[in-house]
Amino acid sequence: MTLAELIARVERRFAAAPLYYGHGTDNAHDEAAWLVLRGLGLPFDADLQAFVTASAGKKIDALAGRRIEEQVPLAYLLKEAWLAGVPFHVDERVIVPRSHIAELLPSLRKRFPGARRILDLCTGSGCLAILAAKAFPACRVDAADISPPALAVARKNIARHRLGRRVRAVRSDLYAALGARRYDLVLANPPYVSARAVQALPAEYRHEPRIALAGGRDGLDLVARIVEQAGAHLEPGGALVCEVGESHAAARRRFRALKLEWPKPEVFLYAR
Repeated sequence: MTLAELIARVERRFAAAPLYYGHGTDNAHDEAAWLVLRGLGLPFDADLQAFVTASAGKKIDALAGRRIEEQVPLAYLLKEAWLAGVPFHVDERVIVPRSHIAELLPSLRKRFPGARRILDLCTGSGCLAILAAKAFPACRVDAADISPPALAVARKNIARHRLGRRVRAVRSDLYAALGARRYDLVLANPPYVSARAVQALPAEYRHEPRIALAGGRDGLDLVARIVEQAGAHLEPGGALVCEVGESHAAARRRFRALKLEWPKPEVFLYAR
């Protein structure tokens, strides 16, 4: 059996199962290709006509079975997720990286070329902090999270990308442990799922830490705190970039007195 044939076999199994995609792929084929290639430790551009050993096939079949039966995100099965083309270690201590802010980093670098200090609030796996450090090579980045288990994952990723000299993981309830420190950019991908939406989440999302998803009645409990306290932690000319996902309509209503920019439907920018 070739890799292509194995991918097709897994795809058929996935297509026949009640799976939800949204943790790195959005369809059965891409999910199957990710599972087969990365499950076997192969690059995404591997030769699909290469043959697969029987033992490798059994390994993939077992992983596919867990994906279907447990409805666990594939990133957790592989202990790996990709964001902006960069790999990160993930497990059930953190949500699977998927922030829209990652797509904005190139434009933010052009807009804030003099940025020297960046804060990543609710860092989770540390993915945005690491991507920010790569996008702003002269910057130092604080990666803050209230969860010690999440920070353990962030530190693992910081070490993996050899950014320990420029990225610091710090336990903090939002800004609480940061003192009077100010930043040129504050990035935030906080919990923003409304109470009603949390109850309706697909099974895959229930494997993720609830603390990293649930944002209160309208999804904006933490977002409001981040916005209210941002001024005390932004340098003059600095900006807060915050993701609110499907709570964007509620955010537009709640913060209508502020001059917010919306570089993406799910992300607003608040300039000081």
